[in-house]
Amino acid sequence: MNQRKFGKTNRMVSEIGLGTWQLGTKWGEPFNEAEAQRILEASYESGINLIDTADIYNGGNSELAIGKFIAKHKDHFFVVTKCGRGLNPHTAEGYTAENMERFIDGSLKRMGVEQLDLVLLHCPPTSVYRKDELFAGMENLVRKGKISHYGVSIEKVSEGLQAMEYPIAAMEVIFNMFRLKPLEELFPAAKANDVGILARVPLASGLLTGRYTKETVFGKEDHRSYNRNGEAFDKGETFSGVDYELGLQAVGELKKLFHTEDLIPYALRWILMHDAVSTVIPGASKHEQVLSNVRAAELPGLTPEQMDGVAAIYDRYIRESVHSNW
Repeated sequence: MNQRKFGKTNRMVSEIGLGTWQLGTKWGEPFNEAEAQRILEASYESGINLIDTADIYNGGNSELAIGKFIAKHKDHFFVVTKCGRGLNPHTAEGYTAENMERFIDGSLKRMGVEQLDLVLLHCPPTSVYRKDELFAGMENLVRKGKISHYGVSIEKVSEGLQAMEYPIAAMEVIFNMFRLKPLEELFPAAKANDVGILARVPLASGLLTGRYTKETVFGKEDHRSYNRNGEAFDKGETFSGVDYELGLQAVGELKKLFHTEDLIPYALRWILMHDAVSTVIPGASKHEQVLSNVRAAELPGLTPEQMDGVAAIYDRYIRESVHSNW
């Protein structure tokens, strides 16, 4: 597995990481501890050394499972966790240094570690990116030794640009074949400021796998059923904000471009063609999916014609409804 430097952390991380929103379970289904451990083992054996999680994933079970696993592999993994979405209500006023420390204490306990490698503010309201006292509080947690580094997970490019006015180490952003806007300002600024980039939602909630059709049915508790218009949280988290049927049309064109029904390795390899990206973090509900994701790192670089083809498909199908929103 190739590795890349991860911003101000100065750590070298695998260019394919593991996202754990749905670790060991499909969205809305009960948590499967045994499958979670198999996923983590498959990741370890494949050379993955970066895991992305959050305190709210699977009600804290993702962090518990990760803590149990990394205890057997000291110093191999760099674990990124996120905090803030546990606020109820989830408001800018709730993002205080005291609340974030409380969430971080919970993550430390669940993962059984004395210090967290990297903590990201978990897609807070836009005004939070201007709270000097909050970022000062995160610096204080570094001094206390509870966290090594901190950063942000963002919805909008403008939020990332604002966050880089503080000394963040890394940033998580939705970036995939259906989300090209970060290439314009965000990535150049991240490189200039030595901010590591985690590319999240790399397969557009599965749309870019090439496996879904108009007949595909998602479970009632799956956000791909109940959040298509942003009913529960930011619409951009579901299919990257792309209308489902429009997305299927674009996927059909991508299949023609790459001459395949399985878009996963090409969708991930496309992300890795951009050197501002430190790591891409596809998720896995089964351990076999880890192996499928890792295949992307083994592909040769995409050709200029393929890269131009992706941009043309984005311009034709996606840009008008997505580009200005995030």
